[in-house]
Parts: sequence; C-alpha cells; structure tokens
Amino acid sequence: MDKFCYLDDMLSVDGDADASVETRIQIGWNKFRQVIPLLTNKDILLIVRERLYSSYLRSSVLHGSETWPVRKENEVAHQRAEMRMVR
Repeated sequence: MDKFCYLDDMLSVDGDADASVETRIQIGWNKFRQVIPLLTNKDILLIVRERLYSSYLRSSVLHGSETWPVRKENEVAHQRAEMRMVR
C-alpha cells in the first residue's frame, strides 16, 4: 500500500506531503462549491464574505499542514488553488 487515508489526511510511504496537499485542495474545492452561493451573494457584506472564506475554506485546506514537510511545489499548489477560488 503506497497511500493511506487517516483522519482526512493522506499519508504516503515516501513521507512527502504531495498526496496530503492534493487531498486538502480537493476538500477545499468541495467546501468552495458548497458555499459559492453565499460568497457570490451581493446582499452579504464583503467583510462577512471574507471572514466566511477565511474561516471555512482556508482552514479546511490548511488543516493538518503544520505536520507536512513543505516544499516550494506544495506552496505553489496552495497559492494557485486559493487564487482560482478568489477569482
């Protein structure tokens, strides 16, 4: 077995965080699709939408990242996903 899912975190045999990063980005996209009606609603104040994004989406993507051995490619993948969500 090369990968193992434990508490929504992918652990791999080689010890890198690539599988974990991909999994957390996918979870972030799923959460984004759930709250897109709220994020695009013009009746909700911008500051409230920013807080919703920060507390709900960003926290779900970065959950468990304090234990990852981070590489530049992982940071770029996170930034790319976040910029696509913000746009």
